[in-house]
Amino acid sequence: MSSLHGKKIVLGVSGSIAAYKSAILLRLLMKEGCDVRVIMTASASAFVSPLTFSTLSRNPVATDVHRDDEWTNHVEWGLWADAMIVAPATAHTLARCALGLASDMLTATYLSARCPVFFAPAMDLDMWDHPSTAENISRLQSYGNFIIDVGIGELSSGLSGPGRLAEPEEILSHLHDYFHYREDMNGLKVLVNAGPTYEAIDPVRYIGNHSTGKMGVAVAEEFAKRGAEVHLVLGPESVLPDNPHIQIERVTTADEMLAACMLQFLHADVAVLAAAVADYKPTRVADEKIKKGTEALTLELVPTPDIAASLGKLKKPGQRLIGFALETKDGEKHAREKMTRKNMDMIVLNNPRDNGAGFGHDTNKVSFLFPDNKEEHFELKSKRAVAHDIAQAVHQMIHANAKK
Repeated sequence: MSSLHGKKIVLGVSGSIAAYKSAILLRLLMKEGCDVRVIMTASASAFVSPLTFSTLSRNPVATDVHRDDEWTNHVEWGLWADAMIVAPATAHTLARCALGLASDMLTATYLSARCPVFFAPAMDLDMWDHPSTAENISRLQSYGNFIIDVGIGELSSGLSGPGRLAEPEEILSHLHDYFHYREDMNGLKVLVNAGPTYEAIDPVRYIGNHSTGKMGVAVAEEFAKRGAEVHLVLGPESVLPDNPHIQIERVTTADEMLAACMLQFLHADVAVLAAAVADYKPTRVADEKIKKGTEALTLELVPTPDIAASLGKLKKPGQRLIGFALETKDGEKHAREKMTRKNMDMIVLNNPRDNGAGFGHDTNKVSFLFPDNKEEHFELKSKRAVAHDIAQAVHQMIHANAKK
């Protein structure tokens, strides 16, 4: 049975040319067995008739919070729903929700909702890129709402770029994921590290790498989405997670990351070590900026602490330790040696020379290696999809152990 079967959904439709996609989304929700109530803003009615939505949903459509028979509906609907979706969410609607302006039925219901709320934005390229839109989206996410990424392509203005409403099937997939996975890791305590570390040479220079933290942040978001309590130890200049329930601890150096991870690992059920930790650091950090001269400069470097090996020594029965290996040659051989030496339960292997893999990309191509010589190989996919695969592998480990 579908994870959406029997779910009560409020669908909010605001005034965009993409409103016709909301009728398709409504049809998909009905096929899944959802009970759907639709709210339309006044401007949305200029694009699609309320009659269309009432016919498809088999429910009256709410349009005016001030009507005699509707003025309390925003409270009742906000308590009734298992989820609320605003699709399309125009820049104007995003701004009103972010600022708490209850000027119509849609925004009043949003402020009354006790369920998860999903916003699927739709607007033109320059509106999407405007700092005020980014600020409003960030504020909505900080309240615990979910933002469904816009699509990229031709827009109604004739421009091409980000701003298209996500396809109805993609929006439906987000809801499926939320209801299917939101409870299967409840109570699990997960430690994730992500991003680079910077090792100072002097007050203005450092040794670092090109890691953005995207892979580790995606892992943290996947576990949090599924109900886990996630502590993310995040290096400098890294992307930030969207999920406001992830506890973030910022660090700069490998020593700081080691200290944070060792403390959190004492209470963790799972640790996923996705950070690209610098392998070496200078033996001495200059107190003042080193002036450029004509002579060659020699730096003496020493190894940084091995976080994975340190946690591997601390690992207790029942704890799971997942590592990453970025290799350019003899990848499986080196990854298996690393996994054994550091007492890991699984290692995620990737090669930065693979097209679309490695630092900076939104995609990755990985293999999972396990101590029993089992291995799984995957095609290139989004880092979010890779994070889902990692969480699934951990989930299977835990449940396989519970059955023994």
